[in-house]
Amino acid sequence: MNTRDTDGKTIETKRQDLERSLQQMGRVLVAFSGGVDSTLLLKVCTDVLGDDVLAVTAVSETTAGHEREDAVQLALDLGAAHLQVKSHEMELSEFIANPSHKCYVCKKSRFGQLVALAHQKGFSWVADGTNADDHRDFRPGSRATRELKVRSPLMEAGFTKSEIRRLSKQLGLPTWDKPSAACLASRIPYGTPLTTRRLRQVDEGEHFLRDLGVVGQVRVRHHGDVARLEFDARDIVKFARENMRDRIVQYFKSLGFKHTTLDMEGYSMGSLNRALTPEQKG
Repeated sequence: MNTRDTDGKTIETKRQDLERSLQQMGRVLVAFSGGVDSTLLLKVCTDVLGDDVLAVTAVSETTAGHEREDAVQLALDLGAAHLQVKSHEMELSEFIANPSHKCYVCKKSRFGQLVALAHQKGFSWVADGTNADDHRDFRPGSRATRELKVRSPLMEAGFTKSEIRRLSKQLGLPTWDKPSAACLASRIPYGTPLTTRRLRQVDEGEHFLRDLGVVGQVRVRHHGDVARLEFDARDIVKFARENMRDRIVQYFKSLGFKHTTLDMEGYSMGSLNRALTPEQKG
């Protein structure tokens, strides 16, 4: 547990830094998705701050159904006060157009809501689960949180994703090995308008595949009439078998897809970002 990271600090030292930072922050509203990062943050917040914590989950058509359910149950298990609020990114024409910076548009709207809610309810800070590894991928939404002065206590303490998982396991959190998640809009190529129907097709398709027994990550990438399925390498052979293929193809036809393809490279985080130029990534 005390293995040193590349910055020379042990996880226990980082945990102590995190706890001190939270004590200084006072009353904290946690942007809570129910994922690996925000669950650890909420756990430590409730341990350190007790009733001076409010978990808030923003939900919309871009939220996977199982993620919403997980957030409700996890907050209950942690004994944290929890609110669900409707977010309005699907009412924004700039977001619906699905530009390369749509995450910025979404987070500016969502976190703007949370900041206003925090002020209304007397919370000193809004905190999110951003970690020290998140800068490695294209994340335009991080600019929005900086502009709104949202705190990222895990990143400030230097926690990497692997350290978050290890500490979560030590604390007995069921999310310690939960696959990383992203909003449903991340499955649709940039420039393809975001619609409730397309988001629902993705959500229902991924739910079906998880029910078939997916062990690791799964993504349904929406390419118009084509559903491109990404699995972890360990699942590819299983779902390429004839009996599985037939069930998958028929189900995805029922969702409205004319073709269903299996990506032989397997799951790749942010694979749709490959289409972006360096200029678009900024």
